Amino acid sequence: TGPYEMDHVDVECLCVYTNNPFAGAMRGFGVPQAAFAHESQMDLLAKALHMDPLEIRRINSLKPGSQTATRQLLQESVGIEECLEAVRPHYEKALKDWAPMESAPSKQRGVGVGAMWYGIGNTGVQNPSTAHMEMDPEGGLTLFTGCADIGQGSTTVLSQIAAQVLGGAPEDIQTVVGDTARTSNAGATSASRQTYISGNAVRDAAEKLAEALLTEGVDLLKRPKAALLLLDGHVVDHKDPNHRVSFSKIAARALKRGVPLRWQGYFDPPTVPLDPETGEGAPYAAYAYACHVALVTVDVLTGEVVVNKVIAAHDVGRAIHPGSVAGQICGGVAMGVGFAVMEEYDPSATESMKDYHIPTSSDMPEVIPIIVESPEPTGPFGAKGVGEPALIPTAPAIINGITNALGKRIYHLPANLERVLDASIQSGKFSLKEVA
Repeated sequence: TGPYEMDHVDVECLCVYTNNPFAGAMRGFGVPQAAFAHESQMDLLAKALHMDPLEIRRINSLKPGSQTATRQLLQESVGIEECLEAVRPHYEKALKDWAPMESAPSKQRGVGVGAMWYGIGNTGVQNPSTAHMEMDPEGGLTLFTGCADIGQGSTTVLSQIAAQVLGGAPEDIQTVVGDTARTSNAGATSASRQTYISGNAVRDAAEKLAEALLTEGVDLLKRPKAALLLLDGHVVDHKDPNHRVSFSKIAARALKRGVPLRWQGYFDPPTVPLDPETGEGAPYAAYAYACHVALVTVDVLTGEVVVNKVIAAHDVGRAIHPGSVAGQICGGVAMGVGFAVMEEYDPSATESMKDYHIPTSSDMPEVIPIIVESPEPTGPFGAKGVGEPALIPTAPAIINGITNALGKRIYHLPANLERVLDASIQSGKFSLKEVA
């Protein structure tokens, strides 16, 4: 259904066996393909109803109090409408000023919209994470996490979460990451789950350490726990900052008493498995939402598509590290450009990367990331995820932009030269005689 409320849902699924090569999951685990379908459908419905594509999405978008197709009640952190409104000024300006702008006779400009929602974590099953915080005898802090950082910046984010709880700076926390001899299971780096799930596990471990430090501080400073806070490696009386005790002194005292200086954190998002008969359940505890607007230029003589600009608004709950969120969005857009207009695997013809075209830096559009924060109550400081959502609305927005330019819809990805040229011919933008 996409990020839309549907009163009546009837789903029929087919599992098809083929003799094609084995394949792994693409970023987004089936959602990019489904989003291409439902976002094409939304534009078709808007055209049939003589409605604006952005407005039909706004009217039907999920909201707090909505029920999903699986009859899950959404209560908070439903930011799709905020994403739609965030891109609206860019969308309206593009339609008014950019699309009608004079260009070469063979060039047609189009503006397209694509939206999505994405469940954070594995679907309707347990997918917990664990983490450990350790304090050494000098009061130094180390975070142990099995979370594999594959470039998405999870180590930075997890350090920030721990530092926020412990009143210090992220650079003051040492990290041991993905070491099977020293770290416990954090689950796979997939399903956009690490910030949300491992972030909560880290927060849990850090809060247990914070509680131990504050308890020791009560005894040493002779002040109630409510009057104390953690700051720069010390337990501090917030009314008298000079009245403090260092973590190192607390650590030495604990060691003398045989108190272990290691704390474990755990989190498993609350979900309800889907009923095999009715399909009902609550498969995810949190959802990410997004809307992209794509500005494209189509050469009706050659079929070449240039993606000029993508405006990408994402509800991430809370951006723990805004720079990393923006980076994920830009990376997702790059992959979405490839998915939309370039990448195609033919088992009988694709032999290597010389046959499989991916975007280069020269193919990248201008990307305007917009971070929308609709805090998730179950997330660490309100955070959700953005790794896979960053990709998902890009191709739908580009294809809807191509349709807006040509007046003819493409139903098969990628929208390569041949398919775009065929759509150009069918739309009357360029005749068969002239092509011949």
